[in-house]
Amino acid sequence: MEVSSEPVEQPLSETAQSPGLVTALAAAASLAACGGGGGADSPAPVPPPTVLPTAVEASRFLGQAAFAATDDHLARVQAVGYAAWIDEQLAQPRTTGHYDTMIAAGLAVASNEYTFTGTDNTLWRKLISSPDVLRQRVTLALSEIFVVSMLGLPLSWRGFSAAAYMDVLEANAFGNYRDLLQAVTLSPAMGTYLNLRGNQKGDASGRQPDENYAREVLQLFSIGLVELNPDGTLRGGVATDTYTQDTITNLARVFTGWEFDGFNHTEPSYTIKPMVFLASRFDTGSKQFLGTTIASTVDGVTAMKLALDTIAAHPNVGPFIGRQLIQRLVCSQPSAAYVGRVSAVWANNGSGVRGDLKAVIKAILLDSEARRAPTSADTTRGKLREPVQRLVQWARTFKLSSPTGLWNIPDTSDPSTRLGQSPLRAPSVFNFFRPGYVPPNSPLGTLGVQAPEFQITNESTVVAWANFMQSTVFSGLGETRPDYSAELPLAADAAALVARINLLLAHGALGADTVATITQAINSMSASNDNAKLNRVRAAVFLVLCAPEYLVQV
Repeated sequence: MEVSSEPVEQPLSETAQSPGLVTALAAAASLAACGGGGGADSPAPVPPPTVLPTAVEASRFLGQAAFAATDDHLARVQAVGYAAWIDEQLAQPRTTGHYDTMIAAGLAVASNEYTFTGTDNTLWRKLISSPDVLRQRVTLALSEIFVVSMLGLPLSWRGFSAAAYMDVLEANAFGNYRDLLQAVTLSPAMGTYLNLRGNQKGDASGRQPDENYAREVLQLFSIGLVELNPDGTLRGGVATDTYTQDTITNLARVFTGWEFDGFNHTEPSYTIKPMVFLASRFDTGSKQFLGTTIASTVDGVTAMKLALDTIAAHPNVGPFIGRQLIQRLVCSQPSAAYVGRVSAVWANNGSGVRGDLKAVIKAILLDSEARRAPTSADTTRGKLREPVQRLVQWARTFKLSSPTGLWNIPDTSDPSTRLGQSPLRAPSVFNFFRPGYVPPNSPLGTLGVQAPEFQITNESTVVAWANFMQSTVFSGLGETRPDYSAELPLAADAAALVARINLLLAHGALGADTVATITQAINSMSASNDNAKLNRVRAAVFLVLCAPEYLVQV
């Protein structure tokens, strides 16, 4: 059970969103927010360039859209351009889901009823190896917005429940927001995590409907705490609440009467079924919220539909959720103009459809603010790569494989020895970090720059990243193994080797001094035999992964 009480950060005013010089915050990482002149007068979005992208441009794009700039994706983006590559990815079929993978692996046995055996394995499997890479990128982003955590699933077949929830996000990643919202709401995992399952009408004993899901669906999954303009700035320039306690009380009454479909202890199939309605538990009576009235004669299934329709139609949804998708894919603090352009697509995909996630994702990735190359004139830009993103990028870049097919990669949550982050293992419904987090007592804090990933970044986690990746780069992770065969022919030429890894991992962003330092270090190593050359490659990869210019995605 996840009960929230902490507020989500308020949006910055447009003045506070103005760009400013951002300096390093951590020993091995610096961050800049994207923008460099955003605001109401920023240029309108530009169409994809008629000139096909360079290798560096394609690499930058793939860092945002695909985790990694692998050789095959680099070649494809350079051949067809950004928009066509996105269209190809949007058309990619889904591969075998997490739940089905766990069933096929024979994990639905009594000893696993209350464990997460196999869950981490399948989550890493798809993040690292599934060919529909844009879908996987967006699914991970959604899992950090519509949060369900394995740390808060006290139910039977909990591992299958978590896997099925990720399948729900994946199935709806390229669909419509309204459909995603309903699928999330009726998921057994969400029903357990935020107490919607088993929620009942009040009675004479003093029992009242649980308000947990009603609160979080508004605060975190849809409209946020304050009224917003389409560009994400405060409506009227002041913080006006989007809802009241009375709103939550009435919405909680709507969200009564839902229960697992076919739950039993012998097998986990209930975890993939949307919850079903039990009329005897439903709170009848008139309900008012967000300008909508549901009459006492309306049944519970229809009441749920009307509530979700009302929420999805709220004008805050586009800027509130759209901005978080920009943060997860492109940059920490997008300009108001960037948010406004994405919100316009959210409101209308060009065919009169609201909440079309395909159109929104495409707008985010093709926006002029995302595609404009960094220059020395930029004052603020980019985002700190979150640890899971870094690991998946390394794994995809160097074709990490699982010889056994088990993908035996463990929980990586330990901040002192691993990543301090692991898929579907957020410490609370507020995710690993807040979308409005501003690092205190720092240059970023002085400028009011939002930098969410820095909430899990400190001296300990910076050192843990270096130590963890040193062993991982050299020896693999668990039984998985990387493939450096494409880099080995360059091992004797340190400059060429570093240039390739700079392109693939850092999108060509390493500064001249960093390149010179890494090249000098590689040149100091022997290249006398195949094993020595392999060590050169491993060392070059490791050193780039620790460079500040790599840790910041620009």
